[in-house]
Amino acid sequence: MSVPDWPNTYGYNMFYFPFSQWVGGIFWEHSHRLMASLVGLMTLTLTIWSHGRSGRSLLRYVILPLSILLTILVLINAENNTLQHASITGMTGIIALFASFFWPRMKPASKWIRKLCWMALLMVIGQGLLGGLRVTLYKDEIGIIHATLAQLFLVLMVAITFVSSKRWIGWKAASRDKVAVPSLFSWMMAALCAFVVCQLILGAFMRHEHAGLAVTGFPLAYDQYFWPPTHAEFVNQLNVDRMDHRDFNPVTALHIHVHMLHRSMALILFIAGSFFVGWTLKYLGRHHLLGRLSILWFSLLCLQAFLGIATVWSNKAADIATIHVLIGALTLALGSFMVLAARRSVFLAKEVNAMRHREMPSDLIPTPEVAVAKG
Repeated sequence: MSVPDWPNTYGYNMFYFPFSQWVGGIFWEHSHRLMASLVGLMTLTLTIWSHGRSGRSLLRYVILPLSILLTILVLINAENNTLQHASITGMTGIIALFASFFWPRMKPASKWIRKLCWMALLMVIGQGLLGGLRVTLYKDEIGIIHATLAQLFLVLMVAITFVSSKRWIGWKAASRDKVAVPSLFSWMMAALCAFVVCQLILGAFMRHEHAGLAVTGFPLAYDQYFWPPTHAEFVNQLNVDRMDHRDFNPVTALHIHVHMLHRSMALILFIAGSFFVGWTLKYLGRHHLLGRLSILWFSLLCLQAFLGIATVWSNKAADIATIHVLIGALTLALGSFMVLAARRSVFLAKEVNAMRHREMPSDLIPTPEVAVAKG
């Protein structure tokens, strides 16, 4: 919230903001906006790229006309930075026209991959609008949705990357002894990913409430409670005794409950993750690719838990808290990839079994009664 206006930056067009004014919190907020613009541009390029040779038509007959229309509307609406806005929209059209002559004539991606790319484009546009509304409306709730949508966008990009790769076509997470992947693996991993998403939402709530570290002390809350009281007298005294020089909002009972729920869910996730890794290694072994990835995923989870504890002990130091968020995103991304890989392995295994069943002579196919007897 270091930049109070949007889509401008202190009255300037975002891309013309003087570098000399990139100081303090403005540096981080403005850099965040530019990085968001880069992600949006890359997502748009990915979406057009997924259409292959048809991307030339999209550039010439969609992007170019839209850029011209926006340039005209900007010039009609006279403002102090009209020429700055018009130069950006006009240059976008020129680049689109130039790129259309050199766009590769490759085959389009499959229909459902194109749909995923369009979904990603809509998500990144919505993410940008939410970021802008967070500034103009000054609503913490929008910031929480903004942070959650970013994590879901990451999951979608992981899916697009995997399913559009050559590995997806012939994917087979095989180990040295060719152990089949149980279908239960993907459902368990998906449930753990859902828990991670819930944790990320709770973390976003705590960040965007701007209340600082609502509960100090670990493993006991305030070094004396398993679950601290939240009556008015305790909360008022807590705010009186706070010695933090940073300008935070007062702690409320809701902040305490959310913080403690975040801790409790972290413990549940750690226990569930331990059982999941043990179960995976039992059925797949440590030589199986998904077995090794499970160990890596659990290692990230342990690191995430340690960083959460370090965040409390350091009174929510910015660098530690930031790495804590980063590792949480990596944990979700890796878990999402494992779900896709497991489902792909199960699907391919069913396809192979179906082919073998079709190729097997009918007199050699066991009847259900025989199969049950053998079982």
